[in-house]
Amino acid sequence: MIISYFPKYVAVLVLLVLSVSALDTFIAAVYEHAVILPNRTETPVSKEETLLLMNKNIDVLEKAIKLAARKGAHIIVTPEDGIYGWVFTRETIYPYLEDIPDPEVNWIPCRDPQRFGHTPVQERLSCLAKNNTIYVVANIGDKKPCNASDPQCPPDGHYQYNTDVVFDSEGRLVARYHKYNLFAPEIQFDFPKDPEFVTFNTPFGKFGIFTCFDIFSHEPAVVVVEEFQVDSIVYPTAWYNTLPLLSAVPFHSAWARAMGVNLLAANTHNTSMHMTGSGIYAPDAVKVYHYDMETESGQLMLSELKSWPRRETISPAAVDWSAYARAVKPFSSEQLNFPGMIYFDEFTFTELKRNAGNYTVCQKDLCCHLTYRMFEKRTDEVYALGAFDGLHTVEGQYYLQICTLLKCQTTELRTCGEPVGSVFTKFEEFSLSGTFGTSYVFPQILLSGSQLASETHYKVSRDGRLQSRGRTPLPVLVLALYGRVFERDPPHLGQGPG
Repeated sequence: MIISYFPKYVAVLVLLVLSVSALDTFIAAVYEHAVILPNRTETPVSKEETLLLMNKNIDVLEKAIKLAARKGAHIIVTPEDGIYGWVFTRETIYPYLEDIPDPEVNWIPCRDPQRFGHTPVQERLSCLAKNNTIYVVANIGDKKPCNASDPQCPPDGHYQYNTDVVFDSEGRLVARYHKYNLFAPEIQFDFPKDPEFVTFNTPFGKFGIFTCFDIFSHEPAVVVVEEFQVDSIVYPTAWYNTLPLLSAVPFHSAWARAMGVNLLAANTHNTSMHMTGSGIYAPDAVKVYHYDMETESGQLMLSELKSWPRRETISPAAVDWSAYARAVKPFSSEQLNFPGMIYFDEFTFTELKRNAGNYTVCQKDLCCHLTYRMFEKRTDEVYALGAFDGLHTVEGQYYLQICTLLKCQTTELRTCGEPVGSVFTKFEEFSLSGTFGTSYVFPQILLSGSQLASETHYKVSRDGRLQSRGRTPLPVLVLALYGRVFERDPPHLGQGPG
């Protein structure tokens, strides 16, 4: 479903304004919100009680929105589930939902709050945008009635959708997106019948929008970038970090780089659920990010971005991700490989036993090559090179090809792939490549303390190598080339990590 919100009767006027006031750069803001959760979600509560909770969360978001506006932000993104939380049944989420109309209706809830029934949350978000002259992106729940004439209509007579909304700086509803790839526990929501490709235009570029696990998919994430040519993505998420390969900040920043767009990612903050990691990512640099497992407070981030980065960024197709790996012979080794699990997937690993060397490990059609030099190899730390080529089948089904260098949790090889937080061993040089069967490969480098490596310390070559740059020793937790083979996915992803 193609949804590009640009009302026809204002198109000429808006295009004229855009031509006059278009901005080469803009200030983006994201807010990582420590959501105030409901006390109970097993049984339905009154509409008054739900509104009380939602207003408590919006009170917090209001402070962040006003501060971002005072600092010159043009747009702010808030998290998925940021207004009411995430643990609900279908019945208990219902009092939190509002009817969210198609933005083609040209509606400013702040001026006309009763036009589509009782919509206090949309009214308040609209007023925050209007009164602070800032675009506001939020995640709420939509409800749509249906009847027996629709064979897919749920027994309770309505659809319920996990929904992103965007209000422009005049408070107008300019975008509505229904999440297509739901996470396994999201039993309170329905899958849309078709994926929605939602875009909206601003004086600072064309934006796309999707939610959390959608970023793993071809529809809508890749399609909205490649076919609809957006410049930036606004991305509410409730992402729980699963080290070593699915931590929010490295994965999201890698996606922005590979796809050649700005990504404004706002995560929820809940350390007990390992939820943290928000940021503002450009194709050529990580502008700002926040990762905090120590406190329970929210965090506002701001950064300046180019409005049209695609005009200057090399297309991801310029990297041939298998060119180098297919041109070299596998490095020989007499040592045996061993299996290890990462997020329910069985990798094939080989241990790095020397301070420097060359290793190859293969699984099915994927062979991963590594050349490296350690500054000092500690005897109490073990590293391994791993490969995975297969269909991931737990909490969603999607086809992966992954090459990774990682530190094992202990010196026992059976712990390779388990989460690790810190390292002391440092690498002076590294080059990682693989015989990938896809052009969608997302390179990640995670250092000790779950920190990102600066772009000055690594590069991606045209022939598909993730290489060190310079001689600064780096305390590497994980190197990864994370490949998605979309054409080998089942028909619908359905579930995932957030």
